[in-house]
Amino acid sequence: MTQTRILAVDDEPLNLAIIEEYLCEEQNYTLDTAQDGECAWTALESARPAYDLVILDRMMPVLDGMALLNRMKADARFADVPVIMQTAAAAPEQVREGLAAGAYYYLTKPYEPETLCAVVRAAIGDRHALRSARSRAECLEKAFQQLSVVEFRFRTLEEASELAQLLADFCPNPQGVLFGLTELMINAVEHGNLGITYREKTLLLMENDWQAEVNRRLELPQFRNRVARVRFERLADRMCFTIADEGNGFDWQRYLDFDPSRIFDPNGRGIAMAHRSSFCNIEYQGSGSTVVACVTLSA
Repeated sequence: MTQTRILAVDDEPLNLAIIEEYLCEEQNYTLDTAQDGECAWTALESARPAYDLVILDRMMPVLDGMALLNRMKADARFADVPVIMQTAAAAPEQVREGLAAGAYYYLTKPYEPETLCAVVRAAIGDRHALRSARSRAECLEKAFQQLSVVEFRFRTLEEASELAQLLADFCPNPQGVLFGLTELMINAVEHGNLGITYREKTLLLMENDWQAEVNRRLELPQFRNRVARVRFERLADRMCFTIADEGNGFDWQRYLDFDPSRIFDPNGRGIAMAHRSSFCNIEYQGSGSTVVACVTLSA
């Protein structure tokens, strides 16, 4: 099995030792460390194979965590590497700044080992899913480039991720759209068709039971025949994705922006991040079981 490479960056050796101890039971992780942002940047540039995840302290000498995060997100080589920022700087405006800059998660010191492990598993799982979807969809990309309207059905998380990659490749900024489209389509499966609530997903991620619960519900009689749909339409000035599920909808207004009361949960940021960075517009219809997300085309 391929080893997952993690880079932990902190100017306090004790903090690095704690991270290593927390993750030591995860046998598939290889952990490297750096004590400031410049050393971390050197490690990122020289790593072969590349790192799958960065755990980053915010307050450091030489090059602080925010500066390193901004540098990573501005560089195509590292823009899609998830970054978990762990810090004592936990004021709401600091948390919002970190998430807006592209941090996958903002972890406040001190934290429980279960929390760190749950967030690490979620971040790595998301990245591996995106990689898998990207490689599987490449062979279909050219065949569909001339389509103006197409609709697909999907039932599982794997199908959602694969279709998201395929459809994102039609867009001017595939990588940016891919994240948001994946989040919206996965929401259609887990929260829409399978009825997994926000609180349930939080607990499942903490216990590392989320994937197992999704698979279990997919086989239940009340959910087995449910499908979600995604419709892609290319217009003169934009591309639109209409995603619909067969669930009862949800209180979508709460999730269009970052909510300080949910900042430290291991889930619940996908729609807000998609709204902010992936699409020019996201519009939920009715109870929230249908959403339309659009990408502007350059003139």
